[in-house]
Amino acid sequence: MTVGLSDGSVSIVSFLESKLEIQEEWKAHDFELWTTAFDIHQPNLVYTGSDDCKFSCWDLRDGPSNLVFQNSKAHKMGVCCIQKSSHDPNSLVTGSYDETLRVWDLRTISKPVNETSIGLGGGVWRVKHHPYIPNLVLAACMHNGFAIVSIKGNEAQVLETYKKHDSLAYGADWQKGEANHRVERTKPIVATCSFYDKLVRIWKPENEINL
Repeated sequence: MTVGLSDGSVSIVSFLESKLEIQEEWKAHDFELWTTAFDIHQPNLVYTGSDDCKFSCWDLRDGPSNLVFQNSKAHKMGVCCIQKSSHDPNSLVTGSYDETLRVWDLRTISKPVNETSIGLGGGVWRVKHHPYIPNLVLAACMHNGFAIVSIKGNEAQVLETYKKHDSLAYGADWQKGEANHRVERTKPIVATCSFYDKLVRIWKPENEINL
C-alpha cells in the first residue's frame, strides 16, 4: 500500500500475515499529502498529490529520492485525487481544489502532458474510472455534488450531475459486479456519500450511457 501523511511524506507499507510494516518512507511534498496511488500498469511508479499544488511521480526501483517528474504549474490549488485509467496505460486523471478535472498523457513519463481539463464547479475530491466503460469518470465535487464525465481524446464533457446530498460530496464509486458489465445494461449503478450528514445514496444515471 502507498500511504500519504499530513507532513508531506509518503510511506510504502506491506501487509503480510496480519502485520503492517513500513518498507520505505520519504518526504515527497512541502505540505499535507492529499493523495497517493500506484501506477496499475507499472507498479514501480507511485504518484503523489499535495496541498502544495504539485503532482509528482516516484520510481521505487531507484530509491525513494528519485523523482520521475513533478508538475507545479497545472494545478492552481491542492491536488486531491489521482487515478490511472485501467483501459488506457497512458492516461491518468487528477482532481484539485481548483475545481478542475485534468487528463494527463503519460507516454513520455518524465514530462506528462495535460491533455485536457474541465471545470466541475467544486473541488474535485475523488475520481473513479468506470471499471468496464472506457473514458467514463465519476467525480465527487465537494460543494457542487457529483458529476459523470465523458473523456474522449482532447474533449471532456459532463454527461450528468447528481445533487441529492445536502453536504460535502466526498466519496463515489461504480458498482463493479458482473451484472453491471452486461451489454444490455445501459445505466451503471453508482454509490455516493457525503461528509457531515453521513449519508450514502445508491442511484442510476437518468441519462442513457452507451456501453
